[in-house]
Amino acid sequence: MPYPPAWTRLRSRVQVTQLTAPRPDGTGLCACCRGPAPPGSRRCYHCYLHREYLPGLLPDVVAPVAYAEKGGPHATNLWRYKSGDPGARAAQEALRSLLLVFLRDHGPCVWRNAGIPGPACVAVVPSRRGRPGTHPLQAMLEPYLTLPWARLSVGYRDGQAGCDPDPGRFQAGRLPGAAVLLLDDTWTSGASATAAAAALRLAGARSVAVVVLGRHLDAGGFSPAPFQPGLCAVHGVRPVHGRPLSQ
Repeated sequence: MPYPPAWTRLRSRVQVTQLTAPRPDGTGLCACCRGPAPPGSRRCYHCYLHREYLPGLLPDVVAPVAYAEKGGPHATNLWRYKSGDPGARAAQEALRSLLLVFLRDHGPCVWRNAGIPGPACVAVVPSRRGRPGTHPLQAMLEPYLTLPWARLSVGYRDGQAGCDPDPGRFQAGRLPGAAVLLLDDTWTSGASATAAAAALRLAGARSVAVVVLGRHLDAGGFSPAPFQPGLCAVHGVRPVHGRPLSQ
């Protein structure tokens, strides 16, 4: 079935040739964040720590849309879209198109891995420095998503403790039994998104599915796959023994 004209136009704005992405088979990747994992390990160092710190409070699934390679165009867009620079509007358009198309095409992959039919609400990981007002990612997407927005705010400004996945860093409104789509623009150590997911769990959320626009990578030492619109990091991947891969 052909895509409606509006979606065809949106797809044409996705900068496919400038993007790289995790391999859906997960070879050499962390089973949680899809970053590089040490040989023979199922998780990267940070995700092992998060599992130790927050048992039972991790997200059900983490799905990076693409890699943000240091100095590359996607990493540049992720910095520029909230900078106020002249190129911010073009960066916003590129990122918004990418994320909306991903959610339409691969949302079902994410929901399946989280063990839910779909999310009941959506939230954005707050800026850890307590940026005032609506987060730029929410402002960019709010007119286009019909899900209600869950309240998630900064509990304290963490300064140098940015790698500590403390759920007290964030405050969430009550979400008894809710399935939450948690959006983040970037993932480096994953501490912010993991702490936000834990805060949502403590607020009563039954399930948290994290979708990240860019999983940061340092240049060198790892060869990512070309971005393929028909695939995603969790495409065809199913939870092991009925448990989410991130737990």
